[in-house]
Amino acid sequence: MSHVVIPLYDRFTALDVIGVYQPLALTPGIDVVLVAERAGPVRDDCRMAALVAEATLDEVTAADVVVVPGGPGTAQALRGPLPSWIRRIHPTTTFTTSVCSGSILLGAAGLLDGRRGTSHYLAAQELTRFGATPTDQRVVEQLDARVITAAGVSSGIDMGLRLVELLTDRTTAEAVQLWMEYDPQPPFDSGHPARATPEVRARVSAYDSAARAAR
Repeated sequence: MSHVVIPLYDRFTALDVIGVYQPLALTPGIDVVLVAERAGPVRDDCRMAALVAEATLDEVTAADVVVVPGGPGTAQALRGPLPSWIRRIHPTTTFTTSVCSGSILLGAAGLLDGRRGTSHYLAAQELTRFGATPTDQRVVEQLDARVITAAGVSSGIDMGLRLVELLTDRTTAEAVQLWMEYDPQPPFDSGHPARATPEVRARVSAYDSAARAAR
């Protein structure tokens, strides 16, 4: 049995968690647990959904895989116990991973110093604060360091399936992909800043600024 731990914090992004959780939780032989500073419900960034942490950070001292989500709450989480917890638990893991701005928390824990990392494109430059080199790759694997980072939000689904392959085998990962019927065919080709128009990028920046101000 492989044990996967996903730490939650106030104002995480729900899909950062669910995109990885779903393929892993569907895989036989993989157990996924949600944890937080305190056990109980933790609200996401839209304040509409809450996921329930089954245990506290202090109660979890080892894991096969850690998946750190991102979200607007990352800045506050940097000042909490999460970076220290990541630093403590990383020596026990097979892979320590992140989605979106969760990589900033990996950076704060010292896991990305001198290494490449990815994040949501609006947050990627923050990685340089921690000695990391940001890239625009969707998933960055550094298996020698046992660290994997995924870009913005939806990339967690891709990383989740890759983790299934790494923990089991390719046939299992492909079976889980089919079971999820994950066959992305988006209506627009604007899911990466390199392919989005200047108007679309400006709209995203405006939405992001308004959301930060409101929160």
